[in-house]
Amino acid sequence: MTLKVYNTLTRKKEEFVPIEPGKVKMYVCGPTVYNYIHIGNGRPVIFFDVVRRYLESQNYEVNYITNFTDVDDKMIRKAEEMAVSVPELAETFIAAFLEDIQSLGVHDATLNPRVTENIQEIIDFIAALVEKDFAYEARGDVYYRTSKFTDYGKLSKQNLEELQHGIRIEVDERKENPQDFVLWKAAKPGEIYWDSPWGQGRPGWHIECSAMVRKYLGETIDIHGGGQDLTFPHHECEIAQTEAVTGHPMANYWLHNAFLNIDNEKMSKSLGNGILIRDLVKQIKPQVFRFFMLSAHYRNPLNFSDESLKQAANALERIQNAYDNMKHRLATASATGEVEAEITDKLQAISKQFVDKMNDDFNTPDAITAVFDLVAEANLYLQQERVHADAVKLYMEQLEAFDATLGILSQQADELLDEEIEQLIVERTESRKSKNWARADEIRDLLTEKGIFLEDTPQGIRWRRK
Repeated sequence: MTLKVYNTLTRKKEEFVPIEPGKVKMYVCGPTVYNYIHIGNGRPVIFFDVVRRYLESQNYEVNYITNFTDVDDKMIRKAEEMAVSVPELAETFIAAFLEDIQSLGVHDATLNPRVTENIQEIIDFIAALVEKDFAYEARGDVYYRTSKFTDYGKLSKQNLEELQHGIRIEVDERKENPQDFVLWKAAKPGEIYWDSPWGQGRPGWHIECSAMVRKYLGETIDIHGGGQDLTFPHHECEIAQTEAVTGHPMANYWLHNAFLNIDNEKMSKSLGNGILIRDLVKQIKPQVFRFFMLSAHYRNPLNFSDESLKQAANALERIQNAYDNMKHRLATASATGEVEAEITDKLQAISKQFVDKMNDDFNTPDAITAVFDLVAEANLYLQQERVHADAVKLYMEQLEAFDATLGILSQQADELLDEEIEQLIVERTESRKSKNWARADEIRDLLTEKGIFLEDTPQGIRWRRK
């Protein structure tokens, strides 16, 4: 089965055919860095990380760009509140963003361009729009002339007349039409600014991505992604800007993830129900949140609750325990004997199942079903008195291959503590031999406090993480 993705532009699943064989150019809109990110921001971050990982697992070379909006009205207001400069504010929250997404197992982007590093490219892009009569200057501001772009609304499936009546548009006497949007904003006294042909000012929101996509990825890219809230106006405006200048499609595939609700209510400032990622990962394992995010299809709304997190934690523990059991049995497995054909056949079938589901518009919940099928088969095999090392390795390698896409196992964290834990277990064993029961009990209590549980098995003492 070839990869098919749901294209927001056409409202249907389409076979994915990259512009250049074996390579994917992918741009995902990043954060405006004026605050810490909340769990709703985590959904596109995790989903598009999985998309990138899966494409790489299928031998694509992925150029993955996600930007930082490091100057806009919100940042200017927040910088004033905190009595810092806009660049200082940006540095603080860019560092916080990177720390937060790394805690969720998100791989580094190929590049994270910033608006302030691409001002000249943005000015050049606006100038091209003015030259083509798609933009006009009005008292130091520059606006996009939406009426001139006949395809405006093709992504959100709304025409200009519908937008005028159905969307709240800021009234501004400087605009030719209410639907026109700003490309360059004249600076107010005391605000951060750059010099331009239209006077001192700064870029509007939408223009930055058009300029950076063209600079770093080219006139047409393979995948452009983001949350569904970006479909209009942000991505709609990007299309209008880019295609007016280049005359080519901005992106061949537009992917948008659905919203995350909290206890069946939409997150909002008025409700005060936003949860910061950095606060959440202090309470639960980051992998649990990541697993929860992947437990529903990305185009379906997802409801966050204590119960849903508990279910995710229990499900992930089954997978993690199976992997830890494989590692434990591998240490005592027989090195001889061929792997039975029945095992390799089942593994191949499960692998195909996983790939087929991911090829069906990145269907992560059904792909996770394949992971559980693998876990069930592995657990049955590990119950045997004698197991072959090569067979155990095959089970481990298959689970690791799945995890290379999903990123849900806590391998690294466990490995960092392996040596310390093993030393404590050896010391406890020696303490029991010398009948130093107090020290043996002390070590067990210490390990329990750290979430490490000891088990007596026919192959000796093993430990697992709760």
